[in-house]
Amino acid sequence: MENIRKKVRSFLLGNYLFTEDESALDNDVSFLESGLVDSTGMMEVIFFIEETFSISVDDVEMVPENLDSVENLVAFVARKQGVAA
Repeated sequence: MENIRKKVRSFLLGNYLFTEDESALDNDVSFLESGLVDSTGMMEVIFFIEETFSISVDDVEMVPENLDSVENLVAFVARKQGVAA
């Protein structure tokens, strides 16, 4: 799961915070509540995880519990890939 976390964090830091400073992003912060990602940005995040991790995100899976923080994304991708926590 650490590999998933690194890729997700790198994508978010580079594309939304425009930095490589790891301390700029807390793994538990809500993307939407913090203003980091808006609804259009969330679609970009979904496209990123689908392409990067070779998974498909169904419409019913597009909920904050799966996609609204680094930790939620990591857990979601791991579940979709069948990776143990």
